[in-house]
Amino acid sequence: MTAVLPHLIWIDCEMTGLDLTTDALVEIAVLVTDSDLNVIGDGVDVVIHATQGQLDSMNDFVREMHTSSGLITEIPNGISMSAAEEQILTYLQSAGTELGKSPLAGNSVSVDRNFIARDMAKLNEYLHYRTIDVSSIKELARRWYPKTYFAAPAKTGNHRA
Repeated sequence: MTAVLPHLIWIDCEMTGLDLTTDALVEIAVLVTDSDLNVIGDGVDVVIHATQGQLDSMNDFVREMHTSSGLITEIPNGISMSAAEEQILTYLQSAGTELGKSPLAGNSVSVDRNFIARDMAKLNEYLHYRTIDVSSIKELARRWYPKTYFAAPAKTGNHRA
C-alpha cells in the first residue's frame, strides 16, 4: 500500500542553549525519507553563524559538547540564517516534498521546532503541523518493552546535528 503522504522530514538542530529568548540556532541537518525510511537525496547539513556574544553566553556543558564535536570552530565561519533556510528548502523541493504535506520527524524535535519557528519561518510553514518524535517512542518502549529497550545498542558518535 502506498502512503498518501510518503515523505518524512527528519531534522536535528544544535543551539547555543535551549532558551528561545537568548540562544542561537547554530547547526541544522535535514534528511528526507519515504515512508519505508529510505533516504531521498544527500540531505543538508549547514552550520549557521553566531556572534561571539552568543558563543560566550553558552554554559559550560554546551560549550564542552560543541568543542568535543568540533562544531565550535565551524560556527564563526557559518552561513547566514537566510542562506541556510534557502539551502534546506531547495533540498526539500528536490526530494519531492510539498509545502505543508510532510511531518517533521526526529528526536526531541519540539525544541528544534521552536527554534525553526522563531528563525526560519518559511521552513516552519513548509513542514506539516504533525510531528513524529522518536523520543516519545523510546519512552514508551522503555515502559512497555524494557527488555528490548535496555538491549538496544548504546548511542555512539559526537553530538552534531
